Amino acid sequence: MATQLNNSVARAFAILEMFTERRSQVTAGDVARELGLNAVTAHRFLRSLESVGAIVAETRGTYRLGFLFADLGSRVVVGNCLARVAKPALDGVSRDIKEASMATVMESNMVSCVAIAKAGRTLSVHIRPGTRMPAYCVANGKVWLAHLPPADLERYLDEVELKAYTPKTITSREALRRDLDQVRKDGFAINDGEREDGLKAVAIPLMGRNNALLAGLSVFGPTSRLNDAVVERALERLRQAAREIEIELYGRAAA
Repeated sequence: MATQLNNSVARAFAILEMFTERRSQVTAGDVARELGLNAVTAHRFLRSLESVGAIVAETRGTYRLGFLFADLGSRVVVGNCLARVAKPALDGVSRDIKEASMATVMESNMVSCVAIAKAGRTLSVHIRPGTRMPAYCVANGKVWLAHLPPADLERYLDEVELKAYTPKTITSREALRRDLDQVRKDGFAINDGEREDGLKAVAIPLMGRNNALLAGLSVFGPTSRLNDAVVERALERLRQAAREIEIELYGRAAA
């Protein structure tokens, strides 16, 4: 039994190794031919890998790598994969809301932009992929901090100086904890002039499998343009974009 199981694991990894930079898709026929399996067995392995999110079924019987390995921290580089998948969804958000939007990941106590879409309107900030921002005073960063385990949040607070960038910047640990509690309750975060005067942003979490946070998604622009009605529309459109990204990554919305 153990040998049979080991062989199955080895075959599953052999299938995954068929995906390369030059080969983004495989078929059951490819698997059967290259691994010496019959068609029924090849289909069974592919369905099993699809069921756990390792691969995603495409059209015409082809399969591509899924995003499971980004969750596990291997094979797929999170930032690069998110940039490729998130950019079209963000383009749609910015086209509809007529404001800039972006996706971020958290690295070394900072949030880093991995994808951005601009709406062609005047902005006082210049953000591009790779731009890093302090987490505690931007909407995307608050989303990330709100999803940290309590011990990790306390470690962050011990390591980071809550420096004031504007009169609205939260510089008190207790005030930041209360703000993050509200983010968890609301399911979104807002930054209204905390990082830069006159700049407002609203952000939501992009969740992956097993309720793991993959990215923060936000819309941002001048406070004068982001009134309550625009914020509500932005939230609705960001949630739609999150579903689009999840389907692209996993083949269906993450659960």
